[in-house]
Amino acid sequence: MSIADKDLQYREILTKAVCGKGRKFSQVSHTVTPPNAPTSILGAWIINNQYEAVRSSEGVEVIGTYDVNIWYSYDKNTKTDVAKETISYVDVVPLTYLDKRHKSSTAEVSAVSTQEPNCVEASVSSRGDGVVLRVEREFQVELVAETKVTVVVNPKGLDDLEDKSLDFDSGDGDFEDLDLDLLEDELS
Repeated sequence: MSIADKDLQYREILTKAVCGKGRKFSQVSHTVTPPNAPTSILGAWIINNQYEAVRSSEGVEVIGTYDVNIWYSYDKNTKTDVAKETISYVDVVPLTYLDKRHKSSTAEVSAVSTQEPNCVEASVSSRGDGVVLRVEREFQVELVAETKVTVVVNPKGLDDLEDKSLDFDSGDGDFEDLDLDLLEDELS
């Protein structure tokens, strides 16, 4: 099936597509001051992460909050309590890929937390009246908008293909050893 270049035409199609992508890993520190001066930290965890994505001039802003719970001992390790605090954050995620030809008035942004906020270290502050938390988080963002793509068109359509047989199974067996389950996992 050979189509001569003279039989081909090009057309632009207006479509909605992913026009920008970005990813950002963050390490931040928070200081929480519990009602009692902590002696030692028994545990720290983060729950209720909520966020939204907003377009900005520098990329995509991920604006969110999460609750920090710190289990600590005080009064020379004779009593325990849990300190709770809601932390607000803003991560600006730059777009490492951006199609400059997208129609900006149709842009929609989204964010996915590829690593939920996680407390990786908690320690009593140097002054002894608070708890210093080190938190890691990561977001992946996408910008979807209308853009133009160019496609090759055969103006004769498929009518001239009726008499021709197309043999797509004539491969030399290169793909017989592929694990289809693995491919499906990568695509989803």
